[in-house]
Amino acid sequence: MHCLAHGEHSTQGLSSSVAGASEQSKGGKWKVLQPEGPMLVAEGETLLLRCTVVGSCTDDMIQWVKVSNQDQQEIYNFKHGFFPGVMPMIQKTLEPFNCDYSIYIHNVTTKHVGTYHCVRLDGLNEPSGKKLDEGTSVFVKRAGDPEPDLWIIQPQELVLATTGDTVLLNCTVLGDGPPGPIRWFRGAGLSREAIYNFRGISYPNVTAVRAYNNDFSILLRGISTEHSGTYYCVKFQRKPNRQYLSGQGTRLRVKAKHTSLQESEFTNERAAKVFPSGECTYLQWR
Repeated sequence: MHCLAHGEHSTQGLSSSVAGASEQSKGGKWKVLQPEGPMLVAEGETLLLRCTVVGSCTDDMIQWVKVSNQDQQEIYNFKHGFFPGVMPMIQKTLEPFNCDYSIYIHNVTTKHVGTYHCVRLDGLNEPSGKKLDEGTSVFVKRAGDPEPDLWIIQPQELVLATTGDTVLLNCTVLGDGPPGPIRWFRGAGLSREAIYNFRGISYPNVTAVRAYNNDFSILLRGISTEHSGTYYCVKFQRKPNRQYLSGQGTRLRVKAKHTSLQESEFTNERAAKVFPSGECTYLQWR
C-alpha cells in the first residue's frame, strides 16, 4: 500500500486548519483524533484511514462520513449496515479507554476522492458537534496520470515491541515536492507531539537513519510503554506554510517485558513482528 503526495495541481479546496481533526465532548471526557492528510492513493490500491477515540470505546457511537462537493455520505458505521469494500481494523484497544476505529477502503477508485470524517454520534445517531471542515483529505491517482511530484511511503501499519527495544520506523520520500522540511509526529490534532525534524531538534533517544538520500526513517532507542502511539512522517510546504502531505502512519505498541505479546491479539491484523537484537529491532512481515 502506497500513500502518495498530491502535486500542486491537486491543492484546490484543501483545508488550511491545523493538522488533525480533534473533537471533544463538553465534559472533556473523550475526543476523536485523525490526521488531516492530504493523501493521494493510486487507483486500485487500499487506503488506510486512521482514527483514534480517546476516553471512549463504544462501537455503536462511531461512524465514518465522506464529504465531497457538499455531498455527505456514510462510509462505515460500527453499529450496523453493510459497506462493500470497507473493513475495520480488527484490533480495537490501544490503551485503556483509547480505541482504534481506523478503516481500510479496498480497490480505491476516483469516487473515493473527498474528505473523510471519523465522528462520534449522539443519542439521535447524528454527528455530535463535529465540524465537517475537519477530516482526512484524500485524492486518487488514476492509471495514466502523470507521476506526482512527491511520494511518502510509510509501509509499516503496526509495529509490536517490548520495553527497552530499539525500534525502526520506516519512511521513504520519493521526489522533491515544494521547498519545506520533513518532520515526524506522534498522534494527531492539537495534541500531537513533534518527534524529529532532521535539523538537530528531536525527542530524546530518537535518531535519523539516512541510509540513502530518500531515507527519512528514524530509530527510537530504549523505548518504554509511554512511546506507544501512531507516528506520522509529514512533509511541509514552506510558502505558504502548511502541511503538504502526511504518511499513512505507523502504530507502535509497546508492552512491558513481563507482559507477553500474544500472537492471538493481532489475528488478521497487518503487523510487523519485532525481534530484539541489541542495537536494532528487525522487522519481518507475516
